[in-house]
Amino acid sequence: MAAVDDLQFQEFDDAENLLAANRDATTISIGDPSSNPQKQRRVTGATPREEDDDLLGHDDSDKTELLAGQKKSAPFWTFEYYQTFFDVETHQVLDRIKGSVLPWPGKNFVRLYIRSNPDLYGPFWICATLVFAIAISGNISNFLVHRGVPDYHYVPEFRKVTIAATAIYSYAWLVPLALWGFLMWRNSKVMNLVSYSFLEIVCVYGYSLFIYIPAAVLWIVPSETVRWISVVVAMCLSGSVLVMTFWPAVRDDHRKIAIATVSAIAALHVLLAVGCKEYFFDSREAENPKTDGAASLTAKIAPTMKNHSM
Repeated sequence: MAAVDDLQFQEFDDAENLLAANRDATTISIGDPSSNPQKQRRVTGATPREEDDDLLGHDDSDKTELLAGQKKSAPFWTFEYYQTFFDVETHQVLDRIKGSVLPWPGKNFVRLYIRSNPDLYGPFWICATLVFAIAISGNISNFLVHRGVPDYHYVPEFRKVTIAATAIYSYAWLVPLALWGFLMWRNSKVMNLVSYSFLEIVCVYGYSLFIYIPAAVLWIVPSETVRWISVVVAMCLSGSVLVMTFWPAVRDDHRKIAIATVSAIAALHVLLAVGCKEYFFDSREAENPKTDGAASLTAKIAPTMKNHSM
């Protein structure tokens, strides 16, 4: 039978005193069982199968590879490489179109819409739609202007599609390429400049052209006032997107170079809009279609009458 003293509470020395008495003693730290991740998983009801799936990344294998830096990019000669440039959601394309149509001061288009996932899907189809919009609107406008003019036979001008495609795609690709090369050169000369990738610049230029699609449809109206108003509104909206996007990239550069760069961007943008309007939609025909038709008819008949009189 145990002694009465054994059942009494006994005071033990502090751990420091015990360690001081025996320097060779080993200590064991007893922690909170909930601090162990494996035990915590088991407490919450996770099964061993679920633990293995989380560790192996069966559910989010792509995300696991990206975080680990082990995801390999496909070679540039494969279809999978170019497929990544068109991997974009519909809501992202719509948001970028809205951002290009309604620019807001102080909002950088690249940082707000593009940088998370730059794409070529939107710019490619916007340029293609704009090409056909300009060419078709130009043919319809030509038909409406000369409607009722004697001796006029409507012939579709398919060359307008080729010319429009050359102008639009050259602007949407060559200008960004030149701008990207210039910004890279200036970044090597001046430190702390905002840098954009070539894909981001192409994306900005492509989405900035969307506003010209409804403007090109309005150019069908045989009125120079309506046409110029639509041109000016489209130039201001899309030009604002370009200026507000690329000004932060050059504002820390020398002042003359920064102003010259932004001026060149705006000048090329205006040149494209005014050139397309003047080439595909003749203002003289819109003002005096019947006079021009009668003049051309007189020019055709005059030599014939002169030969008969002789």
